[in-house]
Amino acid sequence: MTRQEKDQFIDQLTKKLTASENFYLTDISGLTVGQSNNLRRSCFNKGVELQVVKNTLLKKAMERAEGTYDEAYDVLKGNTALMISETGNVPAKLIKDFRKTSERPILKAAYVEQCFYFGDDQVKALSTLKSKNELIGEIIGLLQSPAKNVISGLKSAGSNLSGILKTLEENPVSNSANSESDSTDTASEETSEVAE
Repeated sequence: MTRQEKDQFIDQLTKKLTASENFYLTDISGLTVGQSNNLRRSCFNKGVELQVVKNTLLKKAMERAEGTYDEAYDVLKGNTALMISETGNVPAKLIKDFRKTSERPILKAAYVEQCFYFGDDQVKALSTLKSKNELIGEIIGLLQSPAKNVISGLKSAGSNLSGILKTLEENPVSNSANSESDSTDTASEETSEVAE
């Protein structure tokens, strides 16, 4: 790779890092060709970009990128594969699923929503991490729940009231019986008032 090609590669990596809120640094060394192809296919299907990078070039890209990535410099040793995703937990879920059949990839570090997570023991926690959009959706759902309950209560009360009115309208016999008993009660009240 010539000096110019390295500069272009660093610029491309810098743009990717700047544009991404989530990336994972993993070790995929030791995977067979078949396993590597399966991992790449899984990444593609899940919308995760997987790229094996040289540590020195990645470090230079991190130095140029907007943001502070100093904390990750220590893990830039050995084989490093960069996994970039729009959703923070997708690469962790992918790693967790892929590990059912293989010991790798091993998580070195993850940068999710402006926070670093270091070490392979973070895979489980990262896989359960909710994205910003999922959290916003849950909050909206919680806020809408009381309003939906009130609206459904009003709708059901309205349908009960209309049912009662319809029954009274359709059944004039019970209406006239009620009217007669009302007039009888009124007449007896008037009689008792006159007697006093």
